[in-house]
Amino acid sequence: MTASPFASYFNETHDMARATARRFVEQEIKPHIAQWEEDGSFPRELYKKAGDLGILGIGHPEHLGGSSPDDVFLKLAVSEELMRSTSGGLVASLGSLDIGIPPVWRGASPELQQRVVPAVLAGDKIAALAITEPGGGSDVANLRTRAVREGDHYIVNGSKTFITSGVRADYYTVAVRTGGEGYAGVSLLLIEKGTPGFTVGRNLQKMGWWASDTAELFFENVRVPAGNLIGPENAGFMLIMANFQAERLALAVMAYMTAQMALEACMDYVKDRVTFGKPLSKHQVIRHKLAEMATKVDVAREYAYRVAARMQAGKTAIQEVSMAKNFATEVADFVTYEAVQIFGGMGYMRESVVERLYRDNRILSIGGGTHEIMNEIISKQMGL
Repeated sequence: MTASPFASYFNETHDMARATARRFVEQEIKPHIAQWEEDGSFPRELYKKAGDLGILGIGHPEHLGGSSPDDVFLKLAVSEELMRSTSGGLVASLGSLDIGIPPVWRGASPELQQRVVPAVLAGDKIAALAITEPGGGSDVANLRTRAVREGDHYIVNGSKTFITSGVRADYYTVAVRTGGEGYAGVSLLLIEKGTPGFTVGRNLQKMGWWASDTAELFFENVRVPAGNLIGPENAGFMLIMANFQAERLALAVMAYMTAQMALEACMDYVKDRVTFGKPLSKHQVIRHKLAEMATKVDVAREYAYRVAARMQAGKTAIQEVSMAKNFATEVADFVTYEAVQIFGGMGYMRESVVERLYRDNRILSIGGGTHEIMNEIISKQMGL
């Protein structure tokens, strides 16, 4: 594999991990991804294959089966290559452990950590994060799923929706209300599939991310052992917040990689597609479109790298990572729109990769905190 053009950020270890992830995508995913998209799912065995290669463990504690928990650029390099699958939905589902498991190894008891985390990192079990509720959206502080302590158990009632990997997850990190209103009354519980009273709804049909299973969850008098409490009671919101910087950086990576792949598809297409007697690449308007697209992609990627470097150095990046997510998703909006336009009618066909990139892109400015929520966070960090 050729040396990384971003040598100042990535070292030899990162390049080796990137090469492993690229082979995994080329051999295990790309030959099947078109069918998996149409099927709305991918084989569960893919988790095990990723686990065996160490891909799932990156960014998680070594004593629980992970590797390099503090190496932001190792995670970033592998994430870029996984996005080369051209399926944001597959990447989101395969990576649902990255939002579901960190609260467990940060806040759960050692016994619960050992029981849950190694199996997930190995790809034997699947983990999901369950926060969003019907009618709730980004308003985490007002979630209504309630857990009431009764002896050695919590009794959980409520529902969740839009849960990535929700259909086939084994472990769910669930945000519940154990106290009063607002952020201070939120806790996290680890709830296992098969617990009486806990049911999983249908696989929701989405605009994009087709290969990702997305579910509604229902809790009716579900008895959860008190030992499954993650962190102190009523301290769940802080554990949720601890996830956000990494999650938003991951979404920025998904966005600029979506844009990068759309740009690359256009670069190939305009050299072969002939209109009015000459290739599209010879039309000035097309060349200028591509120049603008390339500029925006490079800036989005480079800024995300700078934010990653700040996080790598242990510095707070609340404002910067929110900016990176917003800018990268705006770039992906622009580039995927222009890509479909350049492809014309073929860009509207499902056999075209830019069609998939276009519809997959739309969720990126919504998930992990909407564009508007990011702007609110940025303005608060500015002292407004």
